[in-house]
Amino acid sequence: MARHIYACPMRWSDMDAFGHVNNVVFMRYLEEARIDFMFTRAAEAGAGEFAGGSVVARHEIDYKAPLVHRPAPVTVETWVTRIGGASVTVGYEVKDTNEDGTELVYARASTVMVPYDLAAGRPRRISAVEREFLSHFLENEDVPAAA
Repeated sequence: MARHIYACPMRWSDMDAFGHVNNVVFMRYLEEARIDFMFTRAAEAGAGEFAGGSVVARHEIDYKAPLVHRPAPVTVETWVTRIGGASVTVGYEVKDTNEDGTELVYARASTVMVPYDLAAGRPRRISAVEREFLSHFLENEDVPAAA
């Protein structure tokens, strides 16, 4: 299946006092990639309901290697690991691909997202259109479990 690829720009302010990208900033990178995937890309495919409301129910992240600031963006790959009736679990890898083709993974993570009806103030079911879009990115890989 396909993965959504996002080139995430790095900012000077992403670094912490130890000279590497702060752990909280990794969550922002995941958010940027998820917004691009679930809002922008889904809307382009005709499944833009997520942009009308969704909430994060859970995050889980495993840090694998330090990431230092540089001018080039870092790659965030995003895919779907589970589609439920009223939630979807998104998997991520924050990484670089070296010139020799090897990969350096800085973090692996997962997020459980719940579609949310903002007007009603409650979660809603995943629509058939959303399910169809998400199914193109479905992989059952071993990423941090986020029920």
